Amino acid sequence: MIEGRFCTAVVLAAGRGKRMGGDVAKQYRRLGGRLLLYYALRAFERSPLIDSIVLVVGDEAQISFCKKEIVDVYGFQKVDMLITGGKERYDSVWRALCAMRERPECREGYVFIHDGARPAVTEEILQRCLDAAVRYGSGVAGMPAKDTIKLADEAGFALETPPRDRLWLIQTPQTFLFSLIYEAYRRMEEARQDWETEGVRITDDAMVVETFTGQRVKLVEGSYENIKVTTPEDMVLAEAFLGLQPSAAKAD
Repeated sequence: MIEGRFCTAVVLAAGRGKRMGGDVAKQYRRLGGRLLLYYALRAFERSPLIDSIVLVVGDEAQISFCKKEIVDVYGFQKVDMLITGGKERYDSVWRALCAMRERPECREGYVFIHDGARPAVTEEILQRCLDAAVRYGSGVAGMPAKDTIKLADEAGFALETPPRDRLWLIQTPQTFLFSLIYEAYRRMEEARQDWETEGVRITDDAMVVETFTGQRVKLVEGSYENIKVTTPEDMVLAEAFLGLQPSAAKAD
């Protein structure tokens, strides 16, 4: 608890991860002998900043599996809410925020929204995100782009080259004062028919705040190791970053 305010982590694990291949969602594959999802949950469980964890999964069967095979096995006492997500990432976040709103302590606090497939999040990143959220209402992890970025046209030809020193690779956690992120998502839901008709793609929580409240979002330093595991190659990198023994990264 910070400044008397409750801090909740929303860990998203409802996606299918099609780019990983195979029949098992990436968050349930083995990394160093444990399920990939375990590592993100462990980071929040161990953090003195976090009071509660909301785990969002794909369906009721996954709720039962996660409770039995992760929460109970590893004694994750802060995971006090397991819910099913929606079709898209933003649907899952909205469901989590609605569930949190039923708790008075959550309504007055802060929320960390994190991808369950980012196993290398650290306490230092959590602290930087929270410090910014306390000061600015938001703290979004990211890192400056290392490579030159090109904006391309529909045919794949380069249109322009944005200044690299102004470009960030956005990560999670994305941390907000609960009242700010809830209001942003509420307005997004209210205008859903309009932005879906216009073909707007909602890609992260910061975009929701920027688009539907007009409030600027503060970027803070994450880590180049805080990768989102998306492909089989990422599993190898994640093992290295976590200092794990190499494994075959087999599905559980």
